[in-house]
Amino acid sequence: MTAWRFIHTGDRSPAENMALDEAILTAHSEGIVPPTVRFYGWNPATLSIGYFQKAAEVDQEAVANEGIGFVRRPTGGRAVLHDKELTYSIIVAEDYPGIPRNVTDAYRVLSEGLLQGFRALGLNAEMVQLASDEEKEKYASAGSAACFDSPSWYELVVEGRKVAGSAQVRQKNVVLQHGSILLDMDTDQLFRMLRFSNEKVAERMKTSFLKKAVAINELLRAQGKEAVTLGQVEEAFRREIGLGLGVELVEDSLTPFEIELTNRLVQEKYGTDEWNLRR
Repeated sequence: MTAWRFIHTGDRSPAENMALDEAILTAHSEGIVPPTVRFYGWNPATLSIGYFQKAAEVDQEAVANEGIGFVRRPTGGRAVLHDKELTYSIIVAEDYPGIPRNVTDAYRVLSEGLLQGFRALGLNAEMVQLASDEEKEKYASAGSAACFDSPSWYELVVEGRKVAGSAQVRQKNVVLQHGSILLDMDTDQLFRMLRFSNEKVAERMKTSFLKKAVAINELLRAQGKEAVTLGQVEEAFRREIGLGLGVELVEDSLTPFEIELTNRLVQEKYGTDEWNLRR
């Protein structure tokens, strides 16, 4: 079985987390490291926005008052509150055997292990292909700035509600897919940090959001099951992501090249207003 590198980098700052994903992508593009799966967390809890998203959609004063970090991702999508979750990234060359060139098909392949991870935790998850406008509408809501409000071509859902938010970018002939696997979700806090034209619109968006998105432990509690811990989620998804990719995930550490590049990217990119507030 082919070996991929597995790294758990623990809780990092917002800028560090995005810099690390880019540093690993660069290292892989240069042949320094093999394909890599990384697990990580956030310190402090962080609101991230998509590459194309307008920073004006976020209330920066509210973010500061909540004690939440802020960063712009290199990938698309909308705002995500990273708190009670497992965050993952998968970094692999575009020409790796079995990785489709088509973005949506690649998402399906790379997300197979995520699907099985949810099932391993006792959830009846399915991957829904949003091929028609009718199907897209079913999994979309009124269109707030929140990421779990935004449908992708392939959506991981349980009982019709979205359970994972993932995004993908391709640079230097390498695919980076990263995303959030939520244990619990504080929707009130998320919506306090987003701007709306008025309170009525905010409430309508939040109600719609709650019908379309859900966290693991909310589903388990509704089934009368015990909530899972972060450790249990990490164990299940590490195993199933490896099986889904058909590879062995071998635990390893960051290289000096990646550490040095991460530090530089924090200083010059992800830790700057020029990047985070660029739109």
